[in-house]
This record gives sequence, structure tokens and C-alpha cells, in this order.
Amino acid sequence: MKNTKRCPKCSSKNIVRVPDHQYRHASGNNIYTSTFTLMKKIPVIRYVCCDCGYVENWVEAGRERDEIRRTFGS
Repeated sequence: MKNTKRCPKCSSKNIVRVPDHQYRHASGNNIYTSTFTLMKKIPVIRYVCCDCGYVENWVEAGRERDEIRRTFGS
């Protein structure tokens, strides 16, 4: 949905990007790459189809994906 601007389930173009809120600490879709709470929080951005409810999650920034790879990758 992020790239095509179309829902892969119902083909709707009624797509909304739901950003992370930088001041929301312990809730939402976040990936933590540190053992210290609230440190190194990587936001997961959601794309929602407002017609069928399908949701996709994205880590949009390349540097954040690199941090995830360093922390959790093999």
C-alpha cells in the first residue's frame, strides 16, 4: 500500500498513513533496539485501508532498518 497507494486486498485507493507519535513512549508499534526502556525506539508506520481495514506496517528509514539488522540480524 505504501508504494502502490492501493489496497492489495480490496483494491481501494482509500489509504491512510498513520505515523508514530514521537512523544508516545511505551505504546504503539515500536521496535526497541536497546535493553534500556525508551532508548533507541524505531517507529513502525502503519498504512490502513479505510474500506476493508487491511493494515501494512513499515519501517520507512533505511538507517532504522540498518539498526534492526545490526541488533537482530544474523
